[in-house]
Amino acid sequence: MTESIPPTSVRQLRLVVEADDYDAAVAFYRDALGLTEQAAYEGEGDAKVMILNAGLATLEIANPAQKRMIDRVEAEGKPSARIRIAFEVDDSPSVTNDLVEAGAELIAEPRETPWRSVNSRLEAPAGLQVTIFQELDSLEEREGSADFGTRG
Repeated sequence: MTESIPPTSVRQLRLVVEADDYDAAVAFYRDALGLTEQAAYEGEGDAKVMILNAGLATLEIANPAQKRMIDRVEAEGKPSARIRIAFEVDDSPSVTNDLVEAGAELIAEPRETPWRSVNSRLEAPAGLQVTIFQELDSLEEREGSADFGTRG
């Protein structure tokens, strides 16, 4: 199936993160999580940047009540950071284990959510709170669900 994305003036969502331990962050996100290197540059004064391809980017906007509900379901009510990065993977428990072995701190074990995904939460390098999630139903199945919809 070819995904149809409506036209927009935005061409890319790029999240820029300052990492005190650049090498550890690269090892975690590129080597352990498996994001592919798109470009890397070095400049004067030991300046370094690496752009990692993370697949499709979306911006999820949640109100405070939604954030609290997700925190209850995903992390026993432990409050999430104001900004949290979520990565969709094929095997959430396995990837979570790999990332903990690579240095992430486990906040919440993988668990099935009411919306049929398996989510875990980690404190990851560069000070990022990360959710690893695996969708258990296809997009078509989710779209057919009574509680799935969009608001324009």
